[in-house]
Amino acid sequence: MAALATGGATPSDGATSFQRKVPASSRLAAIAGTRPSVRHGQLLLSSGLPSLDCVLGGGLAVGTLLLIEEDKYGIYSNLLFKYFLAEGIVCGHNLFVASAKEDPADILKELPAPLFDDGHKNQVDEKETAIKSKQESQESMKIAWRYQNLPKIEVSPAASARFGHYYDVSKTVSPELLQSIKWHRFFLPEEMSLHPEIKTCNMTYGYTRLLQSIQRIIYQEGFDGSSPQKKQKNILRIGIQSLGSVLWGDDVCCADNPEDIHSLTKFLYVLRGLLRMSLSACIITVPAHLIQNKAIMERVTNLSDTVVGLESFIGSERETNPLYKDYQGLIHVHQIPRLNSLICDVSGTKDLAFRLKRKLFTIEVAESLRTQFLSLHQGNIYLKRKSDCICLQTCQTQ
Repeated sequence: MAALATGGATPSDGATSFQRKVPASSRLAAIAGTRPSVRHGQLLLSSGLPSLDCVLGGGLAVGTLLLIEEDKYGIYSNLLFKYFLAEGIVCGHNLFVASAKEDPADILKELPAPLFDDGHKNQVDEKETAIKSKQESQESMKIAWRYQNLPKIEVSPAASARFGHYYDVSKTVSPELLQSIKWHRFFLPEEMSLHPEIKTCNMTYGYTRLLQSIQRIIYQEGFDGSSPQKKQKNILRIGIQSLGSVLWGDDVCCADNPEDIHSLTKFLYVLRGLLRMSLSACIITVPAHLIQNKAIMERVTNLSDTVVGLESFIGSERETNPLYKDYQGLIHVHQIPRLNSLICDVSGTKDLAFRLKRKLFTIEVAESLRTQFLSLHQGNIYLKRKSDCICLQTCQTQ
């Protein structure tokens, strides 16, 4: 199961009946870059894009899988992939980067640089955050002096950690920041040269080797909880690039009836089992537009927790359409997990678009699309009514 955030407060003088006593051993230790969800109690981590976290109900639940359907040229899906890894670096999480076409070391070197400037939505480092919060608390006490003697209450296990950061896509992360985190790599060409190709359980060699590597890291590093980590608990962020492409040895993108038709779905089934039993989260990009067998894509969607599709305007008629002049593409949220509830947290609107500015990549509610559509619709109604009036006046005159 996905990691569940539990906690409680010991009743004291003045405590309400809504507080319950929970043993200290059962409380979930604070993990940097995470926070518990107020809706379903699951431990959340940021996708690296605060606007995407908002769309997904607050963030990604630990132990779940985020599937990104690549855009036609793989430009913006690759950017979301890098945001996820960059957020892990800033939070000090462990990384596992897997690819069949690009060296993971090169991927990390191209990650966007975090914005630690107050001018960019108050993104500061931990020391600056602590100083600023202390100054703000002192100023607030001057205003509300009667609250000075009240005890301090810890609202969440990760209250001191920043959740979600902003990044500058025009710059790359510094080498010093890369050296400060622990990461693992999986580059398929290297694996094929080091180990003989063995096909097992109707699964391609690349998928088999990838699952073995992920399982080994989860067990050896203690992310499964069986052998407690020596230091403070941490999160393993897993990133897999262009899964299902020909480079992985899979032919789902080449034929309607591929030879290994169940290879990709079996991989996802086993991977979700590993995620559920560990403090980890995974992002996978899939070239969904190349998978010809729609039944396979439906099974892939069902085996994922969160599914988000990117539709780029590059090379389409919408690129020159004035309705879409402010945006580079649309965001389609196909699936959101139902965690500890009968319904899922889905945003109230489906008009989501993304834009890439000089430095920032953002997801917004496409108000301009809705407004212009309504204005065009109302204009058509007005013209229709006007033509009806003209026809009526003509009939009366005759």
